[in-house]
Amino acid sequence: MSFFPSNSQIQTQNADSRFQATVLVGAPSFPDAIAWSDENLIAVVSGHLVTILNPAALPFGPRGLITIKNSQPFPIGVIDRQDLFSNCMLPTILSRDQEPCVRSISWSPVGLAPNAGCLLAVCTTQGFVKLYRSPYCDFCAEWIEVANVSAKLYDYLVSINFGEVRASSSKQQDVNEHEIEPEIDYDPSKQKSSNKIVRASKSKVKPAKEIPVDSTLPLITADQYASRTAMLTSLVVTWSPMLHSPSKICSVPQDGSSMSLLAVGAKSGKVSVWRIPVPECYSVDQSRVPATVALIGILQAHNSWITAIGWALLDSDSSNPKVLLATASTDGSVRIWLGNNEKLLKSSEPSDTSFSLMKEVASDAAPVFVLSVIVPTKSPGKIHLAVGKGSGSFELWICNMSSPKFDKIGTYDAHGQTVTGLAWAFDGQSLYSCSEDNVIRCWILSGSSLCEVPIPSNTPRLRNSTDLPEEFVSCFGLAVSPGNLVIAWVRNTDVEQLNPMYEARTQKAIVEFFWTGGQQVDVFSNNSVHFDTEAIPGFSEELVYWESNFQWSLKQYEMQDKHLVGWDIVTALLAFNHSKPEFVEQVLIKWLSISYLGSHVGIPAETVLLNVSRSCSKVTSRQLHLLNIICRRVILSEMKADEINSKLLNLKGVHGAEKEKQSLWINLLLNSEKELRERLVGFTFSALLSQMPASAPDSPSRNWFPVGLAQMEQWIELNHDHVHSQLKVLTSEVGKRDRRFGSSKCIAAEMCSYCLASVPFESPEVAFCSGKGHKLVRCSISMEICPTTPTWFCTCCHRRASKPAPATLFATPGLPLNFNSLTASPLLEVSFKPLCPFCGILLQRLQPDFLLSASPT
Repeated sequence: MSFFPSNSQIQTQNADSRFQATVLVGAPSFPDAIAWSDENLIAVVSGHLVTILNPAALPFGPRGLITIKNSQPFPIGVIDRQDLFSNCMLPTILSRDQEPCVRSISWSPVGLAPNAGCLLAVCTTQGFVKLYRSPYCDFCAEWIEVANVSAKLYDYLVSINFGEVRASSSKQQDVNEHEIEPEIDYDPSKQKSSNKIVRASKSKVKPAKEIPVDSTLPLITADQYASRTAMLTSLVVTWSPMLHSPSKICSVPQDGSSMSLLAVGAKSGKVSVWRIPVPECYSVDQSRVPATVALIGILQAHNSWITAIGWALLDSDSSNPKVLLATASTDGSVRIWLGNNEKLLKSSEPSDTSFSLMKEVASDAAPVFVLSVIVPTKSPGKIHLAVGKGSGSFELWICNMSSPKFDKIGTYDAHGQTVTGLAWAFDGQSLYSCSEDNVIRCWILSGSSLCEVPIPSNTPRLRNSTDLPEEFVSCFGLAVSPGNLVIAWVRNTDVEQLNPMYEARTQKAIVEFFWTGGQQVDVFSNNSVHFDTEAIPGFSEELVYWESNFQWSLKQYEMQDKHLVGWDIVTALLAFNHSKPEFVEQVLIKWLSISYLGSHVGIPAETVLLNVSRSCSKVTSRQLHLLNIICRRVILSEMKADEINSKLLNLKGVHGAEKEKQSLWINLLLNSEKELRERLVGFTFSALLSQMPASAPDSPSRNWFPVGLAQMEQWIELNHDHVHSQLKVLTSEVGKRDRRFGSSKCIAAEMCSYCLASVPFESPEVAFCSGKGHKLVRCSISMEICPTTPTWFCTCCHRRASKPAPATLFATPGLPLNFNSLTASPLLEVSFKPLCPFCGILLQRLQPDFLLSASPT
């Protein structure tokens, strides 16, 4: 069935609809060429480069790079001359040398990189799979390799003789003038690399006298050579969500219990599964410790090339969620596998029994190039599976695990060429598709019905349009932002339409960003959203959908297991705030009324702000973190972070009711941060009281030892009349413990890092020495003076931290607080993910403006 894009689709692809874009120097040629990480970085395939972008710094901001270089194949063996022209060797004979480029990329979950960020898995056309992390060195844009997965796979296959029966020694000795050796220039001193399809030639035919006597390369058959090559030639990589060991019953994963799985699909039809645990500790300094990568399974998933893989967690049993693996192949088959969690998380040896076939879905022989699978949060027992074909169509399947039964919703002839991208959004309610035909389409799922809706075109503007090409020939992938309010896709430019002097050389492809916050998610119900548009003249129906999607996006971040990245929410609210501030106010007041007060809409804004400010102690820490981000980055965006932190609030130029309203927001922010600081101090004191007296910061135990006790006691003294009564009781118990064990408060006397003068404690934010008045920064977690070495930095509140706090702190619920239960012994030995105690976002190393860094908010 032929397909012609509608007028609305053509319009959304116009530059007037996008709010920003950036150019690439290379063009992608494989599906799923763009990926959006959970820490708000974007990786884009551009030829032999992987370009890492920060969407907050586009279009001309700093970038990271991964450069793919030629690598030598693995020494898998030599074959006889007469075997050269067998059928299985035909791909080898016809292959031609070419420059390497990237075939597949995938971001890991947050927490696997040495800096607690994401690792990037890269698969090349030569079959390589390597893992990369962001650089630590200043003035460096090239990302650093931390693991060579293909080399580890080769070592394993060699150890089992590629799964073949051991050849007799007599065959190995039968090396004669008929032997041919594939193009292998292997140097053991070099780093091992992936096997590539090589071209055998007569020039490589070596008579017996030219073969070294001590050659260790085995003589193998043509079938063996083809089979081994297929095993080592990887095609696609995909990370699983973070998995946690069910044996740990605490609310926060402990060290060694959190990990992710990397699935690598090969030409042989096999999928190798690799386990990568979170590091034992995180650091902002350079770390040479490689990532721990363990092969735990090899699954014969299909009989032809693996072209697409997807992961999902089935949370119908919250105590032990099941791992789902979806695989697709060039023969058109798609299979769903159910993982054995115990084997996946604990096995020390590779196993082929880690997965069991749950269902095979297939309708035709058209090869599958992309798939997208999701388990909606609102329906944890359902699986939504979209499968993109080379024919231009895609299929939609839904499985209800209570049956279990897979229902085919339909086959949709959406595109005229290969489907190159599928992405779910809004918890499985919306599906985006793109193709080589240069068309992007949006679909809405409601129940068992799927219909197409136009992509929103009326969007808030962020900046002036840039001088970029407008002629495109194909689209090679799309990705949805963490908050689901932005979609990005990459399209190749039409070189014939560009100026050959400069445009055609430097603008091979374009990454475009479009708002999806105005997307109509539920087209089957006219009562799905409610908003008073009559109160603000000029509001269109699309703003009703914006309001509904804002509420959905903010609500999902109130869940503790969702990594907090509010860049798209903040950016959209800021854009609206310039043109329609009344709309932003109504959105936020409604959000506060429902989520923080549990009341109905209709309460005056001033009343809502006052009541939320008085109720900070009753909400969870995550809700306070989200509130602080909105206050700082949206309402008080024109004020500097240091100005807010030090309470040097300059309200000049703000008059009347506007000044009063801003004061309410400032007071709300200060009360929220005060509540979080009290929780931090209370948790620290409770942790100290729950540990043995012999514990010390330098103890070999991996338990967290609280620091900054003297500074915290002084802060309590300065704010004695304004802190919780429970905190006063804990302070008294800490004082009794100090007297009982002879502790001294001499550690409260800190010295300046520059002149060694004493530094009095006057503020938890900054300090000034008594000598030359040097300004020193205090750690946001311990309140101690930060060392001069690199420290953790919060991009939202600009606070610093010398050491991360236990993750248990960030799971603090609302009242009634019970610090003793939070600091029970099983919870002390917890993962130390570096999160800001006031904003809840991932801390990072402070980078110069010209270097790439993530922008969570």
